[in-house]
Amino acid sequence: MRPGPRNLITDVAGLRVGHADDAGLKSGVTVLTADAPFAASVHVMGGAPGTRETDLLAPDKLVPGVDALVLSGGSAFGLAACDGVMEALHQAGRGFAVGSARVPIVPGAIVFDLLNGGDKDWRQNPYPALGHAAWRAAAADFALGSHGAGIGAMTGNLKGGVGSASAVLGTGATIGALVVVNALGQANVGDTRQFWAAPWEMGDEFGGLGLPASFPATHEPPPAKRLGEATTIAIVATDAALDKAALQRLAVASHDGMARALVPSHTPLDGDLVFAASTGARPLGDPLDSFALGHAAAAVLARAIARAVFAARPAPGDLQPCWWMA
Repeated sequence: MRPGPRNLITDVAGLRVGHADDAGLKSGVTVLTADAPFAASVHVMGGAPGTRETDLLAPDKLVPGVDALVLSGGSAFGLAACDGVMEALHQAGRGFAVGSARVPIVPGAIVFDLLNGGDKDWRQNPYPALGHAAWRAAAADFALGSHGAGIGAMTGNLKGGVGSASAVLGTGATIGALVVVNALGQANVGDTRQFWAAPWEMGDEFGGLGLPASFPATHEPPPAKRLGEATTIAIVATDAALDKAALQRLAVASHDGMARALVPSHTPLDGDLVFAASTGARPLGDPLDSFALGHAAAAVLARAIARAVFAARPAPGDLQPCWWMA
């Protein structure tokens, strides 16, 4: 297993990611899209999720593919970012065909960033416009850290952000992760600068500091946020041809990466979820290929989480320090 050429989720050929954000608002939107619909599913493990259109992603539901997946700040207000993405897709003639009509399929999930120091006293919900702009900005290359839906993200002790990573398996399949880290838990180990995800780091993608001298297994971390204020939302995508049922299993396996990289994770106070997506470009060969994909998904998501915190940068009004300043 090795990183893809960009070490981004867009190493899965055909996928693009766009950000739009507002520095004063300290919030934004990140969109994953492609030139054609792609299969997707989802699995939720947090106790306080905020989602839209996720019921459509169940294996027994009619719609075979989606046009985009949206990760947004703004708590429930941020779900309106999907409206802006839908409008942009509609203008582009995209969507699920129903007779002569086309309906863009745009599931989404949100993080709570309403108490992060940004100006939230808006007269009109800003998220539809941010969603529209994020879809328009989608490209193969995109920034990590304090951008898009991660611009105002926080963790239990440090600024969060948006992260991504990729891996190319020995089978030739590519898998990547895109994540917004706004967790109740910590990505770093105790008071050290090392990351919980250090065992899965490739090269020096998040500092290359290696393992801490010890892991505080007996530490009981107190919650730094209140009910509903914390969420880590992610997308794991591959070019391996997986149907919705297999993608749901991939999403389940991906949550292991969240638990490896954030302590604690999947709490009653978090809305942790993972979307899984497939472009279907590479047929599966050996039945064990799906086994390898599940392991790789967990590893790549852990790496993406650490990269999000590692890449965060300071801004006026921040309530938390960045990793490199701590």
